[in-house]
Amino acid sequence: MGRRGLGSIVLFATLSVIGVVLTQILWLDSAFRMQREQVELQKQQQAQLEKQFNDRVIIALTRVTERILSINKDPSDLFDAVKQERPNYFAVTINDTLHPYLLEALLTKEFQRRNIKDDFEYGIYDCFTDSIVYGNYVDMDSSSVDSVPHTELLKLDKDGHYFGVYFPQRSSSIWDPVPASRGTWIFPALVTLIVFSFFAYSVWVILRQKRLGEMKNDFIGNMTHELKTPISTIALSSEVISDPSIVQEPERLKEYARIIRSENERLRTQVERVLQLATLDRGDLQLENAVVDIREIIRAVLTSFKLPFAERSAEVHVDLGGEPLSVLGDGVHLSNVFFNLFDNAMKYSTGAPDIRITANRGPRWVEVKVKDRGLGIHPKDIGHIFERFFRVSTGNVHNVKGFGLGLHYVQQIVHAHGGTVEVRSEPGEGSEFTVRLPLSNKERR
Repeated sequence: MGRRGLGSIVLFATLSVIGVVLTQILWLDSAFRMQREQVELQKQQQAQLEKQFNDRVIIALTRVTERILSINKDPSDLFDAVKQERPNYFAVTINDTLHPYLLEALLTKEFQRRNIKDDFEYGIYDCFTDSIVYGNYVDMDSSSVDSVPHTELLKLDKDGHYFGVYFPQRSSSIWDPVPASRGTWIFPALVTLIVFSFFAYSVWVILRQKRLGEMKNDFIGNMTHELKTPISTIALSSEVISDPSIVQEPERLKEYARIIRSENERLRTQVERVLQLATLDRGDLQLENAVVDIREIIRAVLTSFKLPFAERSAEVHVDLGGEPLSVLGDGVHLSNVFFNLFDNAMKYSTGAPDIRITANRGPRWVEVKVKDRGLGIHPKDIGHIFERFFRVSTGNVHNVKGFGLGLHYVQQIVHAHGGTVEVRSEPGEGSEFTVRLPLSNKERR
């Protein structure tokens, strides 16, 4: 997929997600607006019902006040005696104190007549003692009196006598704030978050697959070049050797035979690396574990590098210590690990390679370090060098060959042996690779 096609997909996907988010926002706004309208309507209905209830209570209490004046044969007229102090608390001014049972009987009878069925409590304030004489809790449904603890009634700032009536089970949506509903927005927000997360993950996968595709294309190009070069060299050398007159020039014949052997080995190495990758991808890597000495493996690999080191005038400093470094592992794969590390140390050196190889043991690990003074690795590439097909940019140096498989293979083999591989590098200063492998059980301290 080209950049234009990928860009179009990402653009359309982004617009789709934005559309989903905007739809959710508009839906939420509509839902909240509808909820607010319903709340306002409920408030209006509740206010109307409360007003009707309060009017009936005030009329009933006014009637009770008139009955009290009539019983006490009090000719005075109490103007505006009933006051609503709270949504569910009413206070009535009277001229003299009265008996609680009388007040209860008058209230119960009048409330029943006015179809007021809410339970109530009452109390009478005595200004002489500055105290409230509490009455009973009256259950209007069963027309019985319950001996329950009385609610502490509000003491008003009044000089004269009064009695209070409190409706404990009654509340008001006007006086109490309406709690906000969270269920309306939690689910849409969760769905939006899931959609956005899926979109972000999809873009990440697409970009990653695109990058892998580009790396595979580079790999195919590199592989084609790497395989064609030795094949062409072998073909040309074979044509020269097939000339009967070459027998008269033994030195020339020997040189072309060496070229064929060298290119054949190069071709075999490249094919082996591709086969190693195929083995890792299939997941059927099988290690033939045996106790091997890392020192012997490193020495054997260094022997195979004698000619390449000599051709590059490389300086190789080796310190493998004096005691065995035995690990339980596959000698062939471990040899390939160090072959790749030594090969990279040589390839990524601009002049004569300067390579330092050290090996030592700890209580549980064998540690091998391969350090060079080559091109180094840029910090942005450090996190990718163990990915397959990834190749570090070499700037103006164009003689570095490879498929980008070596370090991926190194990491996989080291991990398969229960070890670790790390790298430290500075551009222009070189790189240092550290391989740690667990000691065999009998060698652990």
